Amino acid sequence: MAERFDVIIVGAGPAGLSAAIYASRARLRTLVLDESVPGGQMKTTHKVSNYPGFPEDVKGTDLALAFSTQAERFGAKIRRAIEITGRDLSGPVKSFELDEEDHIEAPAVIIATGAKPRELGVPGESKFRGRGISYCATCDGAYFDGKEIHVIGGGNSAVEESLFLTQFAKKVTIVHQFDHFQAEPVSAAEALESPKIEVIWNSEPRAFLGENQLEKLRIENVKTKEVRDLATDGVFIFVGYTPRTDLVKGLVKMNEWGYVETQDDMSTEVPGVYVAGDIRSKRFRQITTAVADGTIAALAVQKFVKDRKQGA
Repeated sequence: MAERFDVIIVGAGPAGLSAAIYASRARLRTLVLDESVPGGQMKTTHKVSNYPGFPEDVKGTDLALAFSTQAERFGAKIRRAIEITGRDLSGPVKSFELDEEDHIEAPAVIIATGAKPRELGVPGESKFRGRGISYCATCDGAYFDGKEIHVIGGGNSAVEESLFLTQFAKKVTIVHQFDHFQAEPVSAAEALESPKIEVIWNSEPRAFLGENQLEKLRIENVKTKEVRDLATDGVFIFVGYTPRTDLVKGLVKMNEWGYVETQDDMSTEVPGVYVAGDIRSKRFRQITTAVADGTIAALAVQKFVKDRKQGA
């Protein structure tokens, strides 16, 4: 027998957890599924400085815990470290098969699976992932205590995580393809003023080299075409994200970059299927915009479920 819910939310980042808070508070029987622990990208951010209501910086892990605790307080059920092995989202009843051979279903789902770090596609990247290459400063920064490391990227994530990494590394060298940062001015200025941070402008990675462990980073100056190898103890890559749309691929409309197109209420063309957060096509992606998406999706689901029960 399938376990029935009013709404199943896939993804426990800020969008999914916000949806869970609103849905469960509206007394919808709410289940949240996540492949890891709640928080999404928020939990891998060392500090959040611009979330409303916090005069001081707050750790991403602490904010993630607050979100999940609040959702559970209102009655949402959160299942952690879950693998979805099958799903059917096209019919009036949406269903999932889970790794424990559980079968769950609901009339509505909110897909809030977010995005994953984008890879460079450079030779040696896959070989040295986890052996000198990382995509998460919060996760792996402490392993590079006293080391000399490189960061690829020049946006907010690259610059802010470079500043975080100076707590551990002896030296952080940022390699950026342009001659200026795309990060917000405050963070950019702080990075440029840091005695531990050096910047190599107008350059891109061309290869990761080593035997069993990453030893060198090969870069090319995009203007002069000069190629050189830099000795390194580790490389952190922050060049954007790719939407995680596997659950809805082929089911809903996506834009040319692979993000899901939705209506203003987060609905898709499939009745009962809603999408929220970084997986959705939109201009800005912040914790606050994900929270807004999750809130709107939950309110729309509340009306959808009510209308369905009433036979509207």
